[in-house]
Amino acid sequence: MRLKREEPPISKVEGNTQGLKASQVKRLERLLARRVSPADIISPELARQMTELSAEIRRQIGILISRQGQVERVIVGDASGIVIPDLKRVRVGQGRFRGLRCLHTQLSGDGLTRDDLNDLALLRLDLMGVIGVDGDGLPSWIHAAHLVPATAAGGGEPWAYLDKVHPSRLRADFLSLIENLEAEFAQTRKLRDARDIRDRAMLVVVTTGALADAEAAMDELAELAESCDLVVADKLIQRRRELDPKTLLGKGKLQEVIIRSLQHGADVLLFDQDLSPAQVRAIEAATDLKILDRTQLILDIFAQRARSREGKVQVELAQLKYLLPRLAGHGADLSRLAGGIGARGPGETKLEADRRRARDRIADLEKLIVSLRGQRQTRRAQRERQRMPVVSIVGYTNAGKSTLLNTLTSSEVLAERRMFATLDPTSRRLRLPRDRDIIINDTVGFIRDLPPTLMAAFKATLEEIETSDLLLHLVDIAAPDYERRIAAVEDILAQLGLSRLPRQLVFNKTDLLPAEDVAARCALHRAIPIAARDRATLGPLLQSMDATLFAQPERSSPPGPDARRSRPREAPAVGAEPRIVEV
Repeated sequence: MRLKREEPPISKVEGNTQGLKASQVKRLERLLARRVSPADIISPELARQMTELSAEIRRQIGILISRQGQVERVIVGDASGIVIPDLKRVRVGQGRFRGLRCLHTQLSGDGLTRDDLNDLALLRLDLMGVIGVDGDGLPSWIHAAHLVPATAAGGGEPWAYLDKVHPSRLRADFLSLIENLEAEFAQTRKLRDARDIRDRAMLVVVTTGALADAEAAMDELAELAESCDLVVADKLIQRRRELDPKTLLGKGKLQEVIIRSLQHGADVLLFDQDLSPAQVRAIEAATDLKILDRTQLILDIFAQRARSREGKVQVELAQLKYLLPRLAGHGADLSRLAGGIGARGPGETKLEADRRRARDRIADLEKLIVSLRGQRQTRRAQRERQRMPVVSIVGYTNAGKSTLLNTLTSSEVLAERRMFATLDPTSRRLRLPRDRDIIINDTVGFIRDLPPTLMAAFKATLEEIETSDLLLHLVDIAAPDYERRIAAVEDILAQLGLSRLPRQLVFNKTDLLPAEDVAARCALHRAIPIAARDRATLGPLLQSMDATLFAQPERSSPPGPDARRSRPREAPAVGAEPRIVEV
């Protein structure tokens, strides 16, 4: 028989109990046995018991009451306030409050403070109330507030006040009030039917630069969120002189963001900037909401879309390289990687084991990518022996690269109007107007500030571009920031050492703009206009490709690989006038 080890008695009262007499602690503990009617906010008797004790110990006293009317916690503060303990173990359902109301005494003051109201919103309490203590230690009034949905707030504060009255004159039906409020929040949240399980996201962009750039970044972040099946609940842009090293946007603004996200029924806080591990922990400490940054979102999209073995390997490698420096023992779990892992060393902590397993897995994946790269080089060498020129379509994500490939080659490559629809490279044979065959590649889309982990992991995929005789830089001309996207792609090509390759600027989606605007932009950038879905618009592009790849008239067959590499300067670079030949 196992003997139960006796533990020293621990007080059930939380907070600042040091210096209190044993009899005072006992009286505080007896508050935990009290119950009030579920329909009442608080009973006059319980309010009086709290104010008398508070006046005696000269400290604020707070209680948390469940919807069943049971006092769940008793908290002792100092003369100016209380600190509510961690409530994360008390789960909050979608469209619901926490199921707890907080009431505390106030030795001096006129009612609810800003801290009280922030706690009401941040902790998603049913109600926050303050009970005034008069000179005789009796309750003089109660001042209470509850949350309201964004529609009821009308752009103002996210809470509403009850009348300030004596506790004996409280007439509110508490349960009915809360049920009606939760119904309003559910309506505001636009609760989907049972089949719609998508999360709702609050999007945050913090910038020290121009507002126009921040707005463009916000539009792109919203597009990324929608590509990841997130519903955009609300957006916020903040301009700062410098980024806050702890929370990125500052403590006060962070509270505002969390409150707004709760008002709009958000489940996720999505930041455009990459968050450091310390920033993630600081923000997580302030809210129950899931925290994501832009790189995590892109990695998640890639994980959803990768289909080939190589694509999946590259995504997993990028995810692990991103995760490794962020493993700090805070919710990290790599148990899914445990296959084949040896026994832990003596005294090894879970955090150390997670890091070791991540490093081992990264090493294995990098070896596998080297092997896959060799297979890809073999296939590429076979194509080069066939003396066939290679054209690669590059460009910003969602520019229409896969659609162009499909139209040119009558293929059925997945083409969707969302970002990163294509991850795995696709090659097809294309016959040009003079019956000369080439290989045309569809590649993964680029994006501004491409995460370094992705740049490294997808280097094998982007190696397809290295042996290209021509790059078609496809641009969505209908995008408001199309010039910024052109610059972003050029910057990534330079980082990859591919800016030496000849390339032709091609403006897609010209059918979405007036003809005169298209003509002016094409003249400015010396680009070829097309509508990728309309084969009839592709003639000038095919002529330009033919003229570029087969520029020497005396050559009766396509150039070999050595010849192709020796003449990149003969083809027009971005901005050069395309050479057109009659067919």
